[in-house]
Amino acid sequence: MAKVALATTSRTQLDLYCLEPGQEQKPHAHADQDKIYLVLEGRARVVLDGKEELLEPGEAVVAAAGQEHGLRNAGPGRLLAVVVVTPPPPHA
Repeated sequence: MAKVALATTSRTQLDLYCLEPGQEQKPHAHADQDKIYLVLEGRARVVLDGKEELLEPGEAVVAAAGQEHGLRNAGPGRLLAVVVVTPPPPHA
């Protein structure tokens, strides 16, 4: 999985995620951050609090602060997703 920070302000970070077939971001949670996933290309299987949802290009989902979430490439090709994190991680 490749992750590129496209833009960061004191209140928001915009990332681009690239996952090859079978790659995933394991379920995890951020106590103080909301995260929005927007699929640009491919198919994503998003896990929110243990429930899976399939996203196609143009579809988005929000993981609220404290909510367990994860992302997996569910298609045969590359998955590209824009990810918004607010507030940005401390290391940004």
